[in-house]
Amino acid sequence: MDQAVADVLATYEAREKTEIKMMREVGIETALKNQDDLLLAIGSRTGRLLNVLIKDMKAQTIVECGTSYGYSTIWLAEAARATGGKVFSLEIHPKKHEYARAELTKAGLVDYVELILGNAPDSLAALPGPFDFVLIDLWKDLYIPCLDLAYPKLSPGAVIAADNMVRTPSPPDALAYRRHVRAKKD
Repeated sequence: MDQAVADVLATYEAREKTEIKMMREVGIETALKNQDDLLLAIGSRTGRLLNVLIKDMKAQTIVECGTSYGYSTIWLAEAARATGGKVFSLEIHPKKHEYARAELTKAGLVDYVELILGNAPDSLAALPGPFDFVLIDLWKDLYIPCLDLAYPKLSPGAVIAADNMVRTPSPPDALAYRRHVRAKKD
């Protein structure tokens, strides 16, 4: 990983620490009243895991359902640069979309990402596939619709990663998603 990418990730991670501290101080319910202003990132360990997985499988077409502020997008794009691939990142909020674009530019990764502004299910339906890797990380009620749209477009050996779906206790949306995945024939 080059220094420009490492610097951008460090900035995100500093922001995440600040937001976590604030959430502890004001309480999670209060903090989440403005949840669209929060990073709510996948975290560095998950980012590294996805990055290594994409590189190892040599994924070419990478889809991210839920850009948010672009932290995970940086990890995916860094992997795409290594594999010669492209990330298609879907986000509905213009402010987040532009923030992600600015950070990808600083990291020198903007050429490896197509940022798509719009509703994730509609945007996903418009992408032709096949997809080698899909990250689903958006509002939990959209996980099943995004899975159902991505599933028929998967290439052989493709991987779908869904963030925050294994927790104790499991929220209803996570349980429904896991049941839905298990119901798929393969």
